[in-house]
Amino acid sequence: MEIALTLSDELGASLGENADAVSRIALEALAVEGYRSGKLSAFQVRQLLGHESRWETEDFLAAHDVWPGITAEELEAELRGLEKLRSA
Repeated sequence: MEIALTLSDELGASLGENADAVSRIALEALAVEGYRSGKLSAFQVRQLLGHESRWETEDFLAAHDVWPGITAEELEAELRGLEKLRSA
């Protein structure tokens, strides 16, 4: 899929040095929001941005305050499971 954005030269210059830089900024913003909303997985973000490793994607997401990992509910379930093992 190809998507085109039209920006004034002034606005484009405010966002980046050139069209390629602005395109990358827009792509990264799409990846962050897609992950934050749950529409994209970390693997899909990795594919979208062309990262070479899972760690590069996790670093990217963490740098944008979108922490990959488990939810609070998943953590609580894990803790309950560990507690059961501990008391057995």
